[in-house]
Amino acid sequence: MKKIAIAKNARTARDKFSLINNPLPSKKPSLLPKFANVQELVNCMKPSEPVHCMRPQAIETAAKYFVRSFPGKVMYAVKTNPDPIALKTIYNSGICDFDVASLAEVALVAKECAGANMHYMHPVKSRESIMFAYNKYGVRSFSLDSIAELEKIRQMTNNAKDLNLYVRLAIPNENAAYSLQGKFGIKGAEAIELLKATRKVASKLGICFHVGSQCMDPDDYRTAIAKVRWLIDDAEVKVDAIDVGGGFPSIYPDLAPQDLDNYMSVIQNSLEEYDFDKGFEIFCEPGRAIVAENGSVIVKVELRKGDALYLNDGVYGSLFDAGYPAFIYPTKALRISGEVSGELKAFSFFGPTCDSLDTMKGPFMLPADIEEGDWIEIGGLGAYSKTMQTNFNGFYSDKQAELCDAPMLSMFGLA
Repeated sequence: MKKIAIAKNARTARDKFSLINNPLPSKKPSLLPKFANVQELVNCMKPSEPVHCMRPQAIETAAKYFVRSFPGKVMYAVKTNPDPIALKTIYNSGICDFDVASLAEVALVAKECAGANMHYMHPVKSRESIMFAYNKYGVRSFSLDSIAELEKIRQMTNNAKDLNLYVRLAIPNENAAYSLQGKFGIKGAEAIELLKATRKVASKLGICFHVGSQCMDPDDYRTAIAKVRWLIDDAEVKVDAIDVGGGFPSIYPDLAPQDLDNYMSVIQNSLEEYDFDKGFEIFCEPGRAIVAENGSVIVKVELRKGDALYLNDGVYGSLFDAGYPAFIYPTKALRISGEVSGELKAFSFFGPTCDSLDTMKGPFMLPADIEEGDWIEIGGLGAYSKTMQTNFNGFYSDKQAELCDAPMLSMFGLA
C-alpha cells in the first residue's frame, strides 16, 4: 500500500509539473496582445514582421450604425473580413444575417456565430456546396443569375419547397472604385425569363444587385431600385424581397464619400417612391463600411531609394488594394523614440517579393526624413487585406494585435 501511495504522489507531482509547463487549452478563445496605441505596440514588440492590428470597438460602432440606420435587415459580407473576432463582434452588435460566398464561409459562420442566418449570395456555386449548405448547415437563401444555376439549386436540394432565391441583376457601376460589372448579373428579356422560372421554384423570390465596391454616389442605389421596379412590372411576377447589396463606402485620403446618412436616406426614399416600403423584405450587404476602419498593419522600412520605400509587406500580402486598384491609405511613421515628425513628402512603396508587380505608387504622405528601420502604420485595412494575403516568396505574417486607440480616419466620428 505504501508503494502505491508513493507512486501515486509521484504521478500527481509529475502531472502538476506537466500542467505548469504545458497547460491545458483554454475553453475561451485566446486573446490578442493588447496595446493602448500603435506607439506602445512598436515600443514593446519592435516588430520585424508585419503586425495586423484590430480595433473591435470600431467594428461595433459601424455595425450598430447599420442596424440602427438601414431600413431593413443587414447581412454582413463575410468575404470582406472573415476574422473570427470580427465575426463575433458583428454578431454581438446585432447583425444576425451573413452573406456567405463559399462552403468554407458557411462553416466558419456556423462555428463562430451559432444561430446566425446565412445567405449564399454567390451567383455560381458548385453542386456539392449547394448540397452541403442546404442539408448540413440549414442554408435556405441562394442567389443565381442563370437558368442553369436555378436547375443546379433545384436538383441539389431535391426540389425543396422552402428555398429563398434571389435573382442577381446586372447594374451599372460607374461611380464605384471597384466595378463589379461583367462577371455576374442578368438583364433585359433574359432577366424576365429567369424571374418567372425562379418564381415557380422559390418559396420566397427576391431580387439582388450590387452597385460596385466603394460606391461614391448614393444616387446609384436609386437608379438600381428603379430598374428593379421596372423589371418586376415587365415580368408580372410577385417578388417578396429586395437586396440592395453592398457598395457602402469607407473613407480614404483620396476618397471622401458623402455621409452614410445620405445613402440611407436615398435608399429609404427610393423604396418608398417605387412602392417597396410595404410588403417587401429589405436587405443590404455591407462589408467594407463595417470593418475597414478597424484595421491597420504595422510595416517596417527595409530600404529607402529616393522617394521609394521598400517595405516588408506588399500587394502579395495585406496591401493588395494599394497595387493595381491604387488605393491610397492613411499612413503614419514611427520610431522607438516616438512618432516621426517634420515636413511631409510623397512616397511610393515596394513590397518584399521579387516580383516587380509588387508596387504601390501612392502617393503616401510621410515625413521627409523617414529611413530604414522606421515603422509605418498603414490604416483603413480592415477590409480585403489580411484575408487576401499570400505566402508568395515565403513572405507571410500572422502576427496580430488589438489596439485601443481610434482609427486613423473615420466615417463615424471616431478619428
